[in-house]
Amino acid sequence: MRVKFNHYLNKSLTPDEFKNYYFLKEELKDFCRKEGLKVSGSKQDLEKRIIHYLSTGEELKEDTIKQYSSQTSLEITLDSKLGENFKCSEDKREFFEKEIGKGFKFKVKFQKWLKANPDKTYRDAIGAYYEIRNSNEKTEIGKQFQYNQYIRDFFEDNKDKSLDDAIKCWNYKKSLKGHNKYEKRDLEIL
Repeated sequence: MRVKFNHYLNKSLTPDEFKNYYFLKEELKDFCRKEGLKVSGSKQDLEKRIIHYLSTGEELKEDTIKQYSSQTSLEITLDSKLGENFKCSEDKREFFEKEIGKGFKFKVKFQKWLKANPDKTYRDAIGAYYEIRNSNEKTEIGKQFQYNQYIRDFFEDNKDKSLDDAIKCWNYKKSLKGHNKYEKRDLEIL
């Protein structure tokens, strides 16, 4: 039986200790708020800020602040080009919901398609959305989404278990030092 290490995010952790454990994005944001650090950005941005802070005791100075040009004043039509550096903004969500329906979601595979096809139109994007949605191919889960990958792997191996069981195993796993990939022995917590 593995020994559970009781860890929590605090400023006495070394950067190496921090890297050995999994923290939810909300836990990272709470830590940043408590320490007066920026809470905006992706989970990776937060981790980078925290590692710098744990190393130096100082806030990471962001070299540049990305300023995205607002395209809300431009009307989106079926024949509009997606454009470079596509962002999944609220105006674009509204457009797709109007064309596809309220069930529309910016799922990862569709987001990747949008970013990879700047010369395509919104009409093309709608066609791609339906193709992707109807595909049985599993979407690759990004490295930063360890929880999602763990839950998927848990259910592939344990079709008879509940989501509560999966979450118990996940919480146990993330409290241990090392990787957060599902293993059959994680079931020992049940």
